[in-house]
Amino acid sequence: MMDLFIPDIYQQSIYTIDYKKLHKNGIKCLLFDLDNTIAPYNTLEPDQKVKELFARLENDFKIIIISNNNKNRLRPFKEKLNVDTAYSSKKPFKSKYKKILELYKFKVSEVACIGDQLLTDILGANRMGFTSILVNRIAKYETIFTRINRFFESFILKSLEQKRILVSGEYYD
Repeated sequence: MMDLFIPDIYQQSIYTIDYKKLHKNGIKCLLFDLDNTIAPYNTLEPDQKVKELFARLENDFKIIIISNNNKNRLRPFKEKLNVDTAYSSKKPFKSKYKKILELYKFKVSEVACIGDQLLTDILGANRMGFTSILVNRIAKYETIFTRINRFFESFILKSLEQKRILVSGEYYD
């Protein structure tokens, strides 16, 4: 059961991920979480650094922002980054992930999910068999629902850290 919370890759941020290695390993689609992965929750549109990263990645990957947030929250990111979005995704449940596989015709082995939460992003990716990539959250402010998730996540992280499986700041790919 705890295996479902262990990311395949753990990196400091979306900027430290080895995308060339992912591409070499057959990854064709990147599913990015939005809040506290790409941008802080209260940021209304992507900054220049995110735009530049996505522009570099778009030649090698299909990029989709997948979020539990609503359509209006994702719209400016969809438009400014020229990517597809999956809103109200209900991560970690499988339905939106399955819809993406069906719509874009990707195999499970061709998809990597990138996010900052074990209970939504990593659990959802691992339940699907995708490559799961955990990054540190980029801002302290979070909604009440995320704070509740973080409370439960803290027990999982403590257990994994005690076993030296996932240690904060000890990045791996």
